Amino acid sequence: MKLNKPYLLAAALLCSALLCRAGNYTNFSVAVYIPIPVVQSFENPQKLQADWDCISRQLKVDKVYIEVQRDRRLLSDDLTERVKKFFQDRGVRTAGGMALSERNIGGQFQSFCYTDPADRAFIKSAAEFAARHFDEVIQDDFFFVTTKNDSDIAAKGGKSWTQFRLELLDDAAENLIVKPAKAVNPKVKMVVKFPNWYEHFRGSGYDLDKEPKIFDGIYTGTETRDPVITDQHLQQYESYNIIRYFEHIAPGRNGGGWVDTFSIRYLDRYAEQVWDTLFAKAPEFTVFEWSAMTRPFETGDRAAWEKLPTSFNFSEMTNGVANPTWARVAGYSLEQADKFLGRLGNPVGIPSYRPISGGGEDFLHNYLGNLGIPIDLRPEFPTNASLILLTESAKADPDLVAKIKGQLHAGKSVVITSGLLHALQDRGIEDLAEIRWTDRKFLAHKYAGGFGAGDFTTLDAGTNHDVLYPEIDFLTNDSWSLVRAEANGNSFPLLLLNRYSHGTFYVWTMPDNFNDLYALPPEVTGAVKNYLLRGFPVRLDGPAQVSLFAYDNGAFIVQNFADTAADVKISTLGNFAKLKNLATGETLAGQLPPPRGWNWRNENNEDRVAFATHLPPHSYAAFAPDNAAQAGTR
Repeated sequence: MKLNKPYLLAAALLCSALLCRAGNYTNFSVAVYIPIPVVQSFENPQKLQADWDCISRQLKVDKVYIEVQRDRRLLSDDLTERVKKFFQDRGVRTAGGMALSERNIGGQFQSFCYTDPADRAFIKSAAEFAARHFDEVIQDDFFFVTTKNDSDIAAKGGKSWTQFRLELLDDAAENLIVKPAKAVNPKVKMVVKFPNWYEHFRGSGYDLDKEPKIFDGIYTGTETRDPVITDQHLQQYESYNIIRYFEHIAPGRNGGGWVDTFSIRYLDRYAEQVWDTLFAKAPEFTVFEWSAMTRPFETGDRAAWEKLPTSFNFSEMTNGVANPTWARVAGYSLEQADKFLGRLGNPVGIPSYRPISGGGEDFLHNYLGNLGIPIDLRPEFPTNASLILLTESAKADPDLVAKIKGQLHAGKSVVITSGLLHALQDRGIEDLAEIRWTDRKFLAHKYAGGFGAGDFTTLDAGTNHDVLYPEIDFLTNDSWSLVRAEANGNSFPLLLLNRYSHGTFYVWTMPDNFNDLYALPPEVTGAVKNYLLRGFPVRLDGPAQVSLFAYDNGAFIVQNFADTAADVKISTLGNFAKLKNLATGETLAGQLPPPRGWNWRNENNEDRVAFATHLPPHSYAAFAPDNAAQAGTR
């Protein structure tokens, strides 16, 4: 068939449009955020060109966010359009940005005063300005309130500060930002970026319930930086976990993840944040911010592993790049993950319920993720799951005990933490099992486990440091201690089992300091996983601070966040005996489970194929079943 010229032209245009939409990467797009002081420096066009030359040779950029307002600075119309044109002429998409930051006092961020008429008028005018110039505008994560001015106190009345601030910012979102912007530009897409400190949002006015409905889209701060030198208790696993949680809050409208270059002790930590954001299937990755990408990086304190074959290969990253900057660190990390992300399915994990208004045992899910327990954090109670994990953050649901009973009546399993047990005491949880939190504490460094009368197994050699736990009371034979801690000849439950109706109810005791979870011997966390991960397609056993990211097509990633190498055991359900490394193409041979003996009675034993792998410090490996090498049916 001979094609006419109009058809060929249309096909070429369609192909061009598809390529443009696909961007420079196969599995995601990449944006760079440009704060207003940097944009204003582009009054000098030579600086803009020099910056672009520096960044674009090291990082492939699909999009830029051009900030129009921050700290009461507002761009001019002329400069906004000139900078837009510069990027559009180079095939880079443009969007606007706003940051409603005021200033800081002694390092503490200050917000606008949303009860001040002058501040409200300024916010409205800034939103209108942004919408005049852009069809997409993102609100940086300063959309919170910290002021307690006289006007705030008067407007608050008898409400709590949390309730007052939620209502105040819901009103501001709708009437000062979204509606004014759409009145100027009806097709503008208004996006709010939520930061990483989700456990404390409500106290500063961030509303994960209403704001995703008011705005056209949301965005996710996936910066976890360094868990040691920062004070927010942000664990590495959160860069993955928060994307998944927000995706459940606003399905299909979570635009992507956002990482900065701040507060890290070694360069690998930046790459880890990039990778984990992408492992969560973020559709876009935003680099904050432009000027950082033009600056030389510092490698930091990585001497202990700099000569090892880690995932962040410094020599490979800098090879052939003159005067590398942070842009090269970002580019290298992004390009590496893009090679195999398309072979991962949809993320899966152990369903855990955190209501939007939840709080308590802050960020505990991320500590558990760092123990190799894959978490699927959800804002709705997961009634379809065969096992669910509930931390204290679930206590905000007034009907929680009834929902737990519903799971158990349906023959399912529910695991609650000691913090949730404490919160639900005298709210009906005692009707399930007479297990009680006490005010007593104990220090322990020895552990044991067992299932059934007389079944006792020492789980470590007692060489660990003391860990402080709350003491949990239970009734002998009504409940059974599956994993226990020993202190001065006395034993205390760490994992309790109680049967109710057709289901199984567990209470998991958490240490007072969640970091002490990392001090537990692998045998102890493994004993807990016997119950939590029964039936899960892949399981990880090994030292703490090694995470597992699992997908519904059988693929998975194991990642070592520790400064030392980790030897880990992977075990899988399924009819295959080999795994393929998605990055290297190498295969990993598994060991079939031993035949069941006549006295095989532990209900938590499973037929799993076992694989052993070695992870250097700060490294990951991605695997998928090698279906060409099946294990056969047992």
